[in-house]
Amino acid sequence: MFGAAWYTAGLVAGLGTALGVLIATLLAAVRGGTLAAFFAGLVGGALIGALPWGWEEAVAGGFGGAVGGLGAVEIVRGAIGRGGTRGATGLLVAVAAVVLAAFALVPFLGYLEAVVVPALAARLRRRAGRTYAGLRILARD
Repeated sequence: MFGAAWYTAGLVAGLGTALGVLIATLLAAVRGGTLAAFFAGLVGGALIGALPWGWEEAVAGGFGGAVGGLGAVEIVRGAIGRGGTRGATGLLVAVAAVVLAAFALVPFLGYLEAVVVPALAARLRRRAGRTYAGLRILARD
């Protein structure tokens, strides 16, 4: 066995989250990309856990992949909608997915990733329409 069950489940949850973020990078601009990223992350994360370990890790990986995909779709769509290019946004989010996978190796951070990525996306979605009011004065002609 690789380690304690709680560590392995957290590791797989973090790796599933990283996979969901990577998949969302590819599917965010496609019509129906949110649903596709959710299910692809769910299946990919479950496979990460089920193949080498068991069903508990498959559940953790599926959960991590699903929420990682959902969260990252919102982040990528927001970046592209604000003027980011697809290539640069994809590259930056792919690098972030690799960093998330590396962080999953640290005990407990895998669980934390599965909570923080969708929370960050929800926070960004709430702030999406707001602009800084102090700059409006500079826009006068």
